[in-house]
Amino acid sequence: MSAYPLLDTVNSPAELRQLERKQLPQLAQELREFLIESVSKTGGHLSSNLGTVELTIALHYVFNTPEDRLVWDVGHQTYAHKVLTGRRAGMARLRMLGGVSGFPRRDESPYDTFGTGHSSTSISAALGMAIGARDRGEQKHVVAVIGDGAMTAGMAFEALNNAGVADANLLVILNDNDMSISPPVGALNKYLARLFSGHAFNAARRAGEKVLGVSPSLLEFAKRTEEHIKGMVTPGTLFEEFGFNYIGPIDGHDLDSLVPTLRNIAELKGPQFLHVITKKGQGYKLAEADPVLYHGVSKFDSENGIQQGKGGGPTYTQVFGDWLCDMAAQDARLVAITPAMKEGSGMVRFAEEYPQRFHDVGIAEQHALTFAAGLACEGIKPVVAIYSTFLQRAYDQLIHDIALQNLPVMLAIDRGGLVGADGATHNGAFDLSYLTCLPNLVVMAPADENECRRMLTTAFLHDGPSAVRYPRGHGPGVPPQKELAALPLGKGELRRSGSRIALLAFGSLLAPALEAGDILNATVANMRFIKPLDHALVRELAFGHDLVVTLEENAVIGGAGAEVARSLEEQGLNTRLLRLGLPDRFTEHGDSATLLAQLGLDAKSISERVKRVILE
Repeated sequence: MSAYPLLDTVNSPAELRQLERKQLPQLAQELREFLIESVSKTGGHLSSNLGTVELTIALHYVFNTPEDRLVWDVGHQTYAHKVLTGRRAGMARLRMLGGVSGFPRRDESPYDTFGTGHSSTSISAALGMAIGARDRGEQKHVVAVIGDGAMTAGMAFEALNNAGVADANLLVILNDNDMSISPPVGALNKYLARLFSGHAFNAARRAGEKVLGVSPSLLEFAKRTEEHIKGMVTPGTLFEEFGFNYIGPIDGHDLDSLVPTLRNIAELKGPQFLHVITKKGQGYKLAEADPVLYHGVSKFDSENGIQQGKGGGPTYTQVFGDWLCDMAAQDARLVAITPAMKEGSGMVRFAEEYPQRFHDVGIAEQHALTFAAGLACEGIKPVVAIYSTFLQRAYDQLIHDIALQNLPVMLAIDRGGLVGADGATHNGAFDLSYLTCLPNLVVMAPADENECRRMLTTAFLHDGPSAVRYPRGHGPGVPPQKELAALPLGKGELRRSGSRIALLAFGSLLAPALEAGDILNATVANMRFIKPLDHALVRELAFGHDLVVTLEENAVIGGAGAEVARSLEEQGLNTRLLRLGLPDRFTEHGDSATLLAQLGLDAKSISERVKRVILE
């Protein structure tokens, strides 16, 4: 007998809508059990997905997806959505090369109406869809599901501000998992949600507007009275001010509340805002107790949970976290900033030891950088810990507020290069390209853990903007030294002497470069700095070799190789140059080592490519 008898009958939302409403709680239980078992075998996001099981079921049950548009914010909570939309079998290869993505993708399913991976885009995209449908005369519902964390981003409020006056039928659902509902409050909120979304309340509102419309002052008084009554018992006044009809908060795990409320809302016109309360990790006690630990997981024992204390040396993220505390103990000017990635950026210990010098600004990358610039103006030494792809969201602030003013703001850029299972939305493929073109900015990429620590020190001591870009996960295993020692600015190093061929490696590709150097009997240089580039070393290697090869885990267009090409040109050197890096396309999810081999950036592929060029 199947462990999931009801779930086995549901392979599409159309089949889901054939179920009786009383069957939905059983479906939710089976779906949650399936997700726990499935993710334990593949790894992936767990807590967030367990928290949205009922909400996902209710949305597909009430709305006619995919004709009705369902837009998820971030998208790391869409595993239940994938299972219910015909991809249950594909979950066995979740986030693996050629398998199902961990995020919504338009090319994967018609039910994935908008591709996501980063936060706070859902309301803008959904509003565009709603206005597009309106302008084509189509009657369809458009729903944006956004978390309370993503609502801290300015873009979400920009979209709300636009949506409230856009005359479009749009439902924004706030998935709030940062608080709990006690039984009496939950009962009250359930009643109010049903009241505010029901026909009687809205008919009375329309009738009142018609009667009082002859007297603008009375109508305004009535509207304000309604706002204050609702504001006293619900936290919706802010969203009402944006022009939305606020409903909630309601229990996001209570299908007997979710389904009728959504059905009522589906009958309403104009911008609607539904506030649901959910619990991360719902239904799996280990994830409920530690939703951060179970947010993103590798394979684990579903019965006993994640086993702690395993693994080798420190990751690059841990190297940064330890350095941050050590440097803070030495220099009281150091202040650390993160846009809502305290755990992911390795800042938990710092936040505990130096709470007054730690600033989590929420999902607000633009603000994070300009805030850091303001601190730097007052003699503070800010360190902004940020993922490579999240820094993309604050590019103007980096140019206008930091680089242009030559302010000593240090960027600790995590997840540089390929990140593996998270795929194209999270691959740090472009940072060397978009950083190196900026005046005043020093850009470094470490080849190992100890070099990372030394570069962090170098960046912090530099009197100007600086960036240290390091990969996700473990390095080659060079233990970081305890002392806080800087590197000579703009100086690389020779790591292997050879003939004819010079391999110039930047950051993470030094290890395969050394292996390829042994195969080719090539000279290998660890360049360390992308900017300022070691022009003297480039000149030395160009004079002594027939072919110069640059290696970087970054887009080959505009990256470190482009800087070497510029250096050769400016020095009047015509040495043959081969630039190897990430190709001009988005790299999909999969094991990083396999992907690098496919892209020609492992030792074997590098040596074969160089041999072909030499023979040409």
